[in-house]
Amino acid sequence: MINENNRKTIQQNLLMWYREHQRDLPWRRDKDPYKIWVSEIMLQQTRVDTVIPYYNQFIKKFPSLHQLAQADEEEVIKAWEGLGYYSRARNLHAAVKEVVAKYGGKVPSTPEEISSLKGVGSYTTGAILSIAYNQKLAAVDGNVLRVISRLFSLTDDIAKSTTRKKFEKIVLRILPDHSPGDFNQALMELGATICTPTSPTCLICPLREVCKGFADGLQDELPIKKKLKSPKKVPVIFLWITDGEYLLLEKRKKQGLLAGMWGLPTIEHVPKDKIKDEVEKYIMVKNIEHSSFETIGSFEHIFSHRHWQITLLRISVHINEQEKKRNDTWFRVQDLPQIALARVYQKAYQLISSLADSRKM
Repeated sequence: MINENNRKTIQQNLLMWYREHQRDLPWRRDKDPYKIWVSEIMLQQTRVDTVIPYYNQFIKKFPSLHQLAQADEEEVIKAWEGLGYYSRARNLHAAVKEVVAKYGGKVPSTPEEISSLKGVGSYTTGAILSIAYNQKLAAVDGNVLRVISRLFSLTDDIAKSTTRKKFEKIVLRILPDHSPGDFNQALMELGATICTPTSPTCLICPLREVCKGFADGLQDELPIKKKLKSPKKVPVIFLWITDGEYLLLEKRKKQGLLAGMWGLPTIEHVPKDKIKDEVEKYIMVKNIEHSSFETIGSFEHIFSHRHWQITLLRISVHINEQEKKRNDTWFRVQDLPQIALARVYQKAYQLISSLADSRKM
């Protein structure tokens, strides 16, 4: 499938194009394996333009692996706030602690060692070791799956793990002995800027002359990817429970969606005609006296496997000061910006704030 002439053309054309046209991204400015690691974790399921400001802020706060390892988890989550998929931040934090404890703070340079770290899969292993340590390893992400599918006119379903493994072997066959990190990044860059999911700009592609998908006229039909099921719709209640300037927050369970994060009291799977009953039950369990109850509004939030249809309720309660001091879940509303809240709860805060502003007018 890959003759020597095509292999050399792919290597030469792609590297030449990349060195001339690569985007100026902050994690490409040095070969620090820690910075490359942070960027690769942030870039999982997140667009480059979104990641850049978060990456700059994160590296400014934790400029070295040691500083990240020494940080409190709440501080790390706060720095990650807004990027979503918070398990990535927790896994990164746990992994750098292991690097400090087990490897003296030096990011491991072997596939066996680095892939044993929490949250580091085959793609991240290949990316870090090829870019930071110049090792000849494949780094196959979504962009690379698309490029390889079109380049060799392959109809394998890229949603399957077997396809990823097959494509990793293909990338290894075309990966040059020199500059494997640049080549891996060039494949990703090509997928992000030229060989895009829709309307690829084939006429300016550096690999057009050797692209079988283009020759076969299949560039708009490839890659083949089985459609995932739509996220399950779940009716959810958020409770904005306040006593004057104090707001009740709860920490979510250590496993599952938004694990271990602070959020508003949340009740899932509640049909509209049962909302009042469920709220009354919650208040009764909490043993707090409430004086008013109102519906603020509704909004939606889509996770990868869940589609929350949210009703936001505001409840005014009365809690004595001793109870507040004993209970560490009451926070001053004005302090919310300093607390790591998932974006879905920030939406609720914004809805409450906008309502308050409109009533002042």
